[in-house]
Amino acid sequence: MPITVKALQKEGPDKPFKVVEIERRDPRPDDVVIAIKAAGICHSDIHTIRNEWGHAHFPLTVGHEIAGVVEAVGSEVTKYQPGDRVGVGCLVNSCGNCEQCAAGEEQACLNGSVGTYDSRYVDGTITQGGYSQKVVVNERFVCRIPDSLGFMAAAPLLCAGITTYSPIATWDVGPGDEVAVLGLGGLGHMGVQIAAAKGAEVTVLSRSLRKADLAEKLGATRTLATSDEDFFRDHRGEYDFILNTISAPIDLKSYLKLLKPRGVMACVGLPPEELGLPIGSLINGSKVLAGSSIGGIPQTQEMLDFCAEHHLGAWVEKIGVDEVDAAYDRVVAGDVRFRFVIDTATFEDAAPAE
Repeated sequence: MPITVKALQKEGPDKPFKVVEIERRDPRPDDVVIAIKAAGICHSDIHTIRNEWGHAHFPLTVGHEIAGVVEAVGSEVTKYQPGDRVGVGCLVNSCGNCEQCAAGEEQACLNGSVGTYDSRYVDGTITQGGYSQKVVVNERFVCRIPDSLGFMAAAPLLCAGITTYSPIATWDVGPGDEVAVLGLGGLGHMGVQIAAAKGAEVTVLSRSLRKADLAEKLGATRTLATSDEDFFRDHRGEYDFILNTISAPIDLKSYLKLLKPRGVMACVGLPPEELGLPIGSLINGSKVLAGSSIGGIPQTQEMLDFCAEHHLGAWVEKIGVDEVDAAYDRVVAGDVRFRFVIDTATFEDAAPAE
């Protein structure tokens, strides 16, 4: 039978969050029931539930950075058992049959993957995310969280971690590479840690040097201010790889000049505006401008294992269910170091709205 749980939900983009009771589906034979311990706040949650992308389905619960413990498993589940430490990221289903799914690239499913929230599931319902006490997920979309990763530090890895790990792994960043991470926020702070752990020399590019001390603690060897008058002239041709985590418009032509010949700039930030680019900026120097989303489930597990091995995790600020509206405003203002994570134990004393 369906499982009734408390969740944070909005009835519209301008409404406050409120605690409500929602129903999770009756677990199927291949489902895992997860008691959520930590739910990270991603900027995509904010864009979605404020309907800034224009397609949100209300009432809606968001959250795709989920860490918790297996509470129950279906009769056909073979990978997990009650008590296992697990996580769920941005996906909860895909066709499982196309060439992309067969290759472990479920995020690129040719028949359409299903997002953890605000996405239409195979039964026609709208998926509800992880700002909740429990979630029911097909075992194919559950990852194992190593024991050395705490739930709070692990939750944001299910989005911010894989978003930055995937391009770094895809373009084989490693020892001897000069890497620039553009922006030091929720994504950038993970990109710095991962690239440094891969053995690269990492430079943070920011508008000012205000975060230089933080960048160094994360593993960067230096921070440069892009607002300096001669910045683009002085650092032309320095980098093998640039990870662009900025969600605001930038002058792509200028940043591409920072790459060495055959260098790669991978973009994971999603600005709302189109960014014009003369194609000569790529042809001259045989440079690559790439986009990157999340990785598939196998690569997500690889990322979690890598972070555990290298003692990496998100830098977080823990909050209760009654602090999420204020946390959203702080994320938009850039006032967090570097991710907010909801302690779902605070649902216990929260009465559902009438």
